[in-house]
Amino acid sequence: MSPLNSADFTNGSIVHPDFFYISGFVGIPHTNYYYVFLCFVYALTVLVNTFVMFMIYTDHCLHSPKYIAVFNLAVSDFCGSTALIPQMIDTFLLKSHLISFEACLTSVFFIFSFISMQSFTLTVLSYDRYVAICFPLRYNEIVTNKSILAITTMLWIFAGIINIIPVIFISRLSFCKSTVINSYFCDIGAVHLLACNDNTPSSVMDWTHPIMILWCPVLFITGTYICIARALLKIAETSERLKAMKTCTSHLILVSVFYLPICFSFALGSIIHHNVRIINMSLTTILPPVLNPIIYSLKTEEFRESIKKLYRREKLRFTEKINSCFNHK
Repeated sequence: MSPLNSADFTNGSIVHPDFFYISGFVGIPHTNYYYVFLCFVYALTVLVNTFVMFMIYTDHCLHSPKYIAVFNLAVSDFCGSTALIPQMIDTFLLKSHLISFEACLTSVFFIFSFISMQSFTLTVLSYDRYVAICFPLRYNEIVTNKSILAITTMLWIFAGIINIIPVIFISRLSFCKSTVINSYFCDIGAVHLLACNDNTPSSVMDWTHPIMILWCPVLFITGTYICIARALLKIAETSERLKAMKTCTSHLILVSVFYLPICFSFALGSIIHHNVRIINMSLTTILPPVLNPIIYSLKTEEFRESIKKLYRREKLRFTEKINSCFNHK
């Protein structure tokens, strides 16, 4: 039975397949070890991001603009990994390569929405550092909890809008030839390549979509750090300059981990081997969510102090319970 619906494309009808076949890591040796690695990374991602969200939510000392953005990043990382990694494990480890057309569109929307929010949140954090260093006396006036909440809310809405548009375009395409997606998930570009009718609007969206979710944030972050560098050069005291630079290191590491592999894949394009590109892109999507909370939260002094306070509080509570049990006896 053909995976394509029976609609007649020659009469102008739109032909949708019942299923797509996700090819994944074809021809790559020792992939079973990679799937074990995926399971480990996903478990760790859930653990560390849940811990970060719990700490920020429960500790009022962390209810600051920066940590509201960090909380939002943890939510994006948690949801993005949940939308992608279990599906990858089910597809390739359990050999469930078929995915329905509707499920593919749903996957496109959620995966790219959460990736967009990861990218957008990094721009919010760069804005926070820009104001803190370039306008230190006005930081508390400009960057408030209310303003960061408003910005992140608008970014969630924007992410939903720009990622529902490709889904609408894909739903208007016809697929009358191959249904094999040469990727490890329902990637927008890979799906567009399978269309057999005029997909010019989709092709335009295919190159404008990365601009909106990746290149514009990269340009914004680059611009903020140019301004930060200029502000740092004006600081006379070397110790003060180093102290200000130290507040940016965690964010710069996150930006490098998230954007550099993507830029590498886009820059080299067809030069690199297809399998190398797939492995690189898969690592790009699964590693930042587990590294972000470790780099940005667990390494910061405020967050470590919050963990110490929680430990002392729980230790005191446990000691009181033990003493209470002995006194009762």
